Amino acid sequence: MVVGVMKVSLLIEGSGSLKSKRKVVRSILDRLRAKFNLAAAEVEDNDLWQRAGLGLAFVSNDRSFVNSMMDTVLDFMERNADAEIIDTNMEIINLP
Repeated sequence: MVVGVMKVSLLIEGSGSLKSKRKVVRSILDRLRAKFNLAAAEVEDNDLWQRAGLGLAFVSNDRSFVNSMMDTVLDFMERNADAEIIDTNMEIINLP
């Protein structure tokens, strides 16, 4: 089993409240879950208006597939997100 985990830090420039931030974050997470069938949640910067940290997880039996999915998800987020990606951290774990 191969598990890919990714943390994505976002800057949401137009956000003036936690409510507007949550709307943007929820939209991004819902689109990612629907399109890529992955686990996704806001895991960081919960109380900041203009920043969000998302955690994403992928499971497969093929390391190259997980790596490809991570790249595809990042490309999708860069093209379609209402927020700017400011940092990413990815790791692929092989479990016996």
